[in-house]
Amino acid sequence: MTSTETRADRFVRELTVLKIPDPAAGRAVLWLRAGAALMTIGVVLGVCAYFISHDTSDPLVQNDALTLGLAAVAGSVVGSALFLRYSLTGFLRYWMARQSYDVELLADRLLERELRHDPTGTDAASR
Repeated sequence: MTSTETRADRFVRELTVLKIPDPAAGRAVLWLRAGAALMTIGVVLGVCAYFISHDTSDPLVQNDALTLGLAAVAGSVVGSALFLRYSLTGFLRYWMARQSYDVELLADRLLERELRHDPTGTDAASR
């Protein structure tokens, strides 16, 4: 490691070595937004279907509203699954990066402590 290399640069280099794809280059944000949009649209369509079915006495229109309501529920479920999947992926990616950083920091501290250790046994800290 060079002294001019920042932690972020080192992290990016290590991700490249481990062959982990950059999440910014993927479509994770797009899928996350699509999931949130589907959830919102599903709720709005469900409310609209409710009012459409109660504003008429025509069974054909009520059946259309029922179909619209079922499609809204399906859209909300799919949107929720997409949102949850990509939200958890982002959180776990951050958590693993943080965990990796903590383990590396601990290893550096232990290595530094080991290097300061006096091999003759006269070091008071080793006792």
